[in-house]
Amino acid sequence: MVNGIKPIAAKSMAERVEASLREYFTKENFKPGDPLPTELELAAALGVSRNVVREALSRFKMLGIIETKKKTGMVISNPDIVGTFEKVLNPEIMDESTLQDLFELRLVLEMGIADLLFLRKTAADLDELEEIAAREVKDKNFRISTEIAFHGKLYEMTGNDTMKRFQNLLLPIFGYVMKLENKKFVSGKVTHQDLVKILRKGTVKEFKEGMLSHLQPHFDRLK
Repeated sequence: MVNGIKPIAAKSMAERVEASLREYFTKENFKPGDPLPTELELAAALGVSRNVVREALSRFKMLGIIETKKKTGMVISNPDIVGTFEKVLNPEIMDESTLQDLFELRLVLEMGIADLLFLRKTAADLDELEEIAAREVKDKNFRISTEIAFHGKLYEMTGNDTMKRFQNLLLPIFGYVMKLENKKFVSGKVTHQDLVKILRKGTVKEFKEGMLSHLQPHFDRLK
């Protein structure tokens, strides 16, 4: 008779305090650098023990949402979003579904990178890309390393620090992709050399089309 009854999600007191504090930070429109009430003040306002408040605050500190400064006490911080990923992104302890999601995220990022590249590219950048692509043609044994170097350079050329750091996080995902493709990294009809030529003399639209062709085998595999 009770098979259809779902259990009530039970949250710990610290989890409830964490949720309450998130709502408080948002409602009061806290900004980075703004001081927070003390642990005792928060405990009194929430009607819980100081230890419970401290546990909830430790979670915010771990995420970089708050920090403690001398003389000032606890303040709202500017969280390092990528830094949080860096702490947990380990392909060795991730299931294939998560690894696949991350690789798909990489595909989406590279499909949308064209506008920033054409806005910020330099002649020196293009020369370096061309050198990487030429190295790949000369020595097929270094295909995976040049693949990483070439696409890593594209992220660097965007001038977006968050994107560059995120690319570094995604590097281990190449191992997962090689496993799927039987240790042979596959690319489309448009080569790295073709992409460099488009960057030199083509348009944003042509680069997007070229990148789609370059990545097409990966999209085909998703089907």
